[in-house]
This record gives sequence, C-alpha cells and structure tokens, in this order.
Amino acid sequence: MLTGAAKLWSALGTSKFLAAVDPILGIKFGQLLLAVGLAEIAVALVCCLSKRQTLALGLVAWLATNFLVYRVGLWWMDWKRPCGCLGNLTDALHLSPQAAENIMKVLLAYLLIGSYGLVIWRWQNGWARCQSGEGFAP
Repeated sequence: MLTGAAKLWSALGTSKFLAAVDPILGIKFGQLLLAVGLAEIAVALVCCLSKRQTLALGLVAWLATNFLVYRVGLWWMDWKRPCGCLGNLTDALHLSPQAAENIMKVLLAYLLIGSYGLVIWRWQNGWARCQSGEGFAP
C-alpha cells in the first residue's frame, strides 16, 4: 500500500521525469506511475479486506511477476538508469536512486518468494487433503 501511495503522490507531481516516455510500454512515466499505484493499492486492499486468502496470494504473485517481467525487459534493453519505482519519494526520504533501486529489488524478491512459496504450500496442502479424502477448502 505504501509503494502504491508513493507512486500516486509522485504521479500527481510536476517532475520532468513524469513527461518522459517509458521505454517498454511507450506511455509517459506519470501515467505509468498512476496506473501501477492504483493497481498496488487495489491489491493491498484485497489483501487487507478480503477473507479469500488464495485470491490475495494470487494477486500478489501476479503483481510481483509483472514487476519482474518489467525489470527483465529493462535489463534486456540494457537500461542503465535506476527504476523510478518510488517516483520522487526518494527525494523526500533523502535516498539515492541506487539505494531505492536496491530496496525495491529486495522487496520484489520478498514478494515473489513469499507469494509463490505460499501459493505452492497451499496447493500442496490442499492436494494432500484431497488425497486423504478431507476435501479442499481454498
């Protein structure tokens, strides 16, 4: 929720960065930050408010996978600039772009490993219950 709010706050700013075009999606970074910020907040709300744990895990895994694919695309293009994942929040927090980049890589790894690990664990746990005749409850 925090990074989504940071993206929304940055998207509504006046930085020249927001008018630049994203090299992968071909839209302005301001529009990209707005869309991704809203998606992150929506997923966070589902995680906090929904009792459907499988849905929440799936959404986090989906979002983290999208971030990974985007970063792989930047790497493939030999993009050298740090990701603007937090917009101008890095300035407000007095973080260097490289420090913010490293923090976001750690968060991405945490989201990927955590969400996929729990999805696999739930799948195996549910499969074991089905095999034992107990049924599956998502």
